[in-house]
Formats: sequence, structure tokens, C-alpha cells
Amino acid sequence: MSLNRKRVVILGGSSGIGLATAQAAAKTGALVVIASNRKARIEDALAVLPSGTAGHTLNLANEQEVKAFFGGLGLFDHLVFTAGETLRLGPLGTTDISAARDFFGVRFWGAYMAAKYGSGSIRQGGSIIFTSGLASMRPRSGWSLGASICSAIEGLTRSLAVELAPIRVNVVAPGMVKTPLWANVPEGDREVLFQQTGEKLPVRHVGEAREVAEAYLYLMQQTYGTGQVLVVDGGGALV
Repeated sequence: MSLNRKRVVILGGSSGIGLATAQAAAKTGALVVIASNRKARIEDALAVLPSGTAGHTLNLANEQEVKAFFGGLGLFDHLVFTAGETLRLGPLGTTDISAARDFFGVRFWGAYMAAKYGSGSIRQGGSIIFTSGLASMRPRSGWSLGASICSAIEGLTRSLAVELAPIRVNVVAPGMVKTPLWANVPEGDREVLFQQTGEKLPVRHVGEAREVAEAYLYLMQQTYGTGQVLVVDGGGALV
């Protein structure tokens, strides 16, 4: 299925994997709409995306904003959800429960609300693509919160693939990727982490956002797979 002239909505499309997916989709001729909660990032993203790309500021944790956004959007073909704050890592014993609940606000409930209010506007042959992560399969110590969210998103994907059929619902599970989600790790430590992780991976490098973006394009363009988790991790699940 060609994406030429298809309307693709990317929530979280102003940076990282979302922006890379927006750029890749636009190159195929797709009509791209991006949304995220930071106006400055939207403006920066629109500066590097083709003319005609639409950008919206949207708090994905706010139900009324999400409902209003889709209510005014009109019909489209594919919904991609890549939004999320910087990662929250740490041991169970020191986890702030209030902050942990808030972390689900965008990453899980934002995705849930996007499907609830957006699915009715998806044209025949369209799809929804969520984002989880390798932590659902290979969590490390201190990853209880991230692993829980990833697993929840994958369960949501399988359930909605049945409930929303014939809309195809899938999820991409990236491994470690160089994106702003790692911004809360000091730069020096972050670079060491990327280098050490890359040396252990079968592909010998940590992922780039543009590499993972190809997975989202595949799931939009294929027409037979639904309820699936597409792992793009450089072989991280194997080592």
C-alpha cells in the first residue's frame, strides 16, 4: 500500500523517532500531521519538514484536548503514537508513586485516548501504530516503570486489533535509540552508555531514529499483519 497522498497523523512527531517517521513518510508523498505538547518543538520540526505539513500543540494527557483535536481533524489514514516524556529509571524502593502514575499519563493513557477518539476517523485500509520498547521483554534493574508501560501498550495493541478490526493495530518495540528521551542522563554518561551498549549488540551500534522510522512505514504500508509487536533492537533481545 503506497503512502502517496495518504494522511498520516503522528502524535509525538516533533522530535526523535516521531520526527524521523514524519520525515520518512513525507518523502513517500504522505500528507503529514504532527502534534506534541511543546510549541517550540513543533515549530522546529515544521522547519525541517516539507511545506504543507500541519503542526498542532496538544497535551496528550488531557482528555478534552485529545477529543477536541480529533474532532476537528477530519478523516485520515494512519495514526502513529510515539509520544513520551524522558525516561524515568530507578529502583522500586525509591519510586515516587505519584510521579509514576503521572508517567502513565502520556505514554499509556495518551495512546489509549488517541485510539478512542481517533479510530472513528481512520479511512478503510488504515492503521494505528503504537510504541513500546525492549523493556517489555528484557527489562534491566530499575526499569520496573518503563517495562510496565511497554507491556501495557502491547496488551492494548492486541486487544484493539480485535476490537477495532478491520483497522490494523500494531506496535513497534525499539531497543536503545539515540533520542531526546535520554536527555535526563548526563551527556558524558549517556555517550558511554551508547558506546558500551552498541559494542554488545550484534549490529555493533545503538539505533538511530531514522532506522526505527522504517518500521513504522512498513506497518503502515503492509496490509496483512495486525496485533503484532515489531521489534527493532539491533539484536538486543539476544544478548
